[in-house]
Amino acid sequence: MQEPPPFNATRLIDPPATRPLRQDMIQQQLRPRGIDDPNVLAAMATIPREQFIPSIHREDAYGDGPLPIGDGQTISQPFMVAIMAQLLCPDGHGTVLEIGTGSGYGAAILSRLATRVITLERIPRLLDQARARWRELGLDNIEGILTDGTLGYPPQAPYEGICVTAAAPSTPTALIQQLHPLRGRLVIPTGPRFMQTLHCIHRDAQGNTVTQSHFSCVFVPLIGQQGWEEKDA
Repeated sequence: MQEPPPFNATRLIDPPATRPLRQDMIQQQLRPRGIDDPNVLAAMATIPREQFIPSIHREDAYGDGPLPIGDGQTISQPFMVAIMAQLLCPDGHGTVLEIGTGSGYGAAILSRLATRVITLERIPRLLDQARARWRELGLDNIEGILTDGTLGYPPQAPYEGICVTAAAPSTPTALIQQLHPLRGRLVIPTGPRFMQTLHCIHRDAQGNTVTQSHFSCVFVPLIGQQGWEEKDA
């Protein structure tokens, strides 16, 4: 009997069955809201969002909103994933740090935009599921680590980009310290528990921290030493 061909995980990138849904997402949700970075659009067009969502919610995978993934966590709406990636401005080089792995979808998008993605998660079950999804899709430039994301990951610092996918009462100093002094950008929602503002933080030529505020948003809380305490979540 002839041996079957070896499994090619990358065949699951941009699966034809859901390609029209991704194209509709781009045309109806992303472009009208200012997502115009061609690399971000290409990543959003090829990573199958349905692979990162519990089966009970997969028919809503490309809807314009967040979805529950268990353990009180959510997968962010497509626009939020795209705008955070666009604000981060990855150029295909360097290492990006993500705080809050969740479903693994955000890291999958960033993996198409950077040389390497390190993503931090505090819930073991979510991290295990995300790792399995990345393996299935052949995304081998993502490293998931179980740790307190509010402290960042100093061993691989400094980072060209840091993307925080949960809301902190204020920006953790540990993350500021781990930004690349010239090229680094930090995208993070901060503010009160039930309403935050999305910020993009970088350093200018003199080394001063510059914060640009964008729009109001609502994220799940960032739990940890430099975030919310679990009892306040």
